[in-house]
Amino acid sequence: MRSLRRTIAACVLLPALALGVAGLSGCAGTPVETYRTQQPTLDLARYFNGVIDGWGMFQDRSGEVKKRFHVVINAAWEKRDGLDVGTLDEHFEWSDGTTSQRVWTITRGADGRYTGRADDVVGAADGEAAGNALRWRYVLALPVDGSVWNVDFDDWMYLMDDSVMINRSEMRKFGLRLGEVTLSFRKR
Repeated sequence: MRSLRRTIAACVLLPALALGVAGLSGCAGTPVETYRTQQPTLDLARYFNGVIDGWGMFQDRSGEVKKRFHVVINAAWEKRDGLDVGTLDEHFEWSDGTTSQRVWTITRGADGRYTGRADDVVGAADGEAAGNALRWRYVLALPVDGSVWNVDFDDWMYLMDDSVMINRSEMRKFGLRLGEVTLSFRKR
């Protein structure tokens, strides 16, 4: 009986513990507050207003580039119930010839906080800005080989100047790193 318990512990508890530790490592990292004094100051409503072009790529966990894309974002902000609310209408052209669209609705909260929603975002994206940086955390429902995976995104944006922003996103599932997206934006 004791041998059976050890086998169950080895087969169930140890992998669960390993996944838990891997999951915790995804929560650690640099707080956005670290960038508070960095210039220029990122104001999402000012930057994502008008037309923005972006060029990016997805790399798997080994670093191999799997897909490239160009995105055109039509963005506008308005007051709704006293809050600043932005709509970012993103149109993607992928290197394999496919196209896709995502429409974000972003609400500015207090103290550099933002909430974002889109059809393929599970729940809401939670964002926090400080200085020239913004950190988004959200779960994206991604189609993969005929099924849908809910993938955790840790998404960082850094404003370089009035027209250029760099975006880097790490993707995880069950705490395991799947890959990353790197993206450069240029405001027209």
